[in-house]
Amino acid sequence: MIRLEKRPEPSRAFALAAPVLAVVATMIAGGMLFAALGNDPVASIVTIFWEPLFGEFAFYYRPQLLIKGAPLVLIAIGLSLGFKAGIWNIGAEGQYIMGALFGAGVGLAFYPAATWYVFPLMVIAGAAGGWVWAMIPALLKVRFGTNEILVSLMLVYVAEQFLASMSLGLLRNPEGMGFPGSRNLQQYPSAYNADLIAGSGMHWGVVAALVAVIFGYVLLARHRLGFAIRVTGEAPRAARFSGVNPARLILFCLGTSGLLAGLAGLFEVSGPAGQVTIDFNVGYGFTAIIVAFLGRLHPVGILLAGGLMALTYIGGDIASSNLGLPAAAIQVFQGMLLFFLLAFDLFTNFRLRLGRTEAV
Repeated sequence: MIRLEKRPEPSRAFALAAPVLAVVATMIAGGMLFAALGNDPVASIVTIFWEPLFGEFAFYYRPQLLIKGAPLVLIAIGLSLGFKAGIWNIGAEGQYIMGALFGAGVGLAFYPAATWYVFPLMVIAGAAGGWVWAMIPALLKVRFGTNEILVSLMLVYVAEQFLASMSLGLLRNPEGMGFPGSRNLQQYPSAYNADLIAGSGMHWGVVAALVAVIFGYVLLARHRLGFAIRVTGEAPRAARFSGVNPARLILFCLGTSGLLAGLAGLFEVSGPAGQVTIDFNVGYGFTAIIVAFLGRLHPVGILLAGGLMALTYIGGDIASSNLGLPAAAIQVFQGMLLFFLLAFDLFTNFRLRLGRTEAV
């Protein structure tokens, strides 16, 4: 018989090795998936992980790592604070959308004014949009004890309807000949989140992601609030005895994750995406959950995991165009990362035992 036996203490070695093992297992299982689809598994894996960094057109793809990785890191840092405290915000995608709508709405309201304060106001509005959307599940949980997982997830679909409505209505480009979508913010200098160094991919969203990593590290490692977050997640009863206010912690964690997700949406709509469209959201809010856990809910780990996930996005696009891999297969490949990470995480607290079970 094979059975799981609880370890006396969590294995630190397995905790550190789980992300690496998950990546290796994902490569193997992904290669098998690609082979089943009729593609060369080795060529597919090499294309995904090698071409964006060292291929013939790596000079073009490397800046894309920053562009793709920044929103993932920014959102994942916010999510990790709640996850560490046992507060589960699964609706970052909706907060990302609302941040983009609030920020783009402010920028378009000033069009075509050429003033320096338009973009800072957009940043404030984007953060506020994500924060407001996250406050809905936060307040409902504090006041009525609702499940933040279900409420935040359902609000994603509400946000998507708002996105479609704004693209077809209030924010639609009056000069767009009836097509859905807003004006292109890349053509409006006061609202455009351009590269700080031309061609580098380094825009204000990347800066914000790096600041968020530093903020998350200092908060969790050096601040009393970070201690309260860690204690609440690891020993809720001890946290109550130590004077932690659960309601305030819920409001802070959900509010912060919503604010950062809103900022990610704002920086994306004002930069790489350029405009509000019906299909603006590409799943960053959900992918950031994988990034948060792959990074072990640690800010530095999240930074590295965000880079890895950005690599799969860019490499996946290359594999789709060069090798004909379906986009859905790339999404399955990304999802495997979380699956294998959770599987290997099990062995942090449990170990396998072989042998017969004694009859009772």
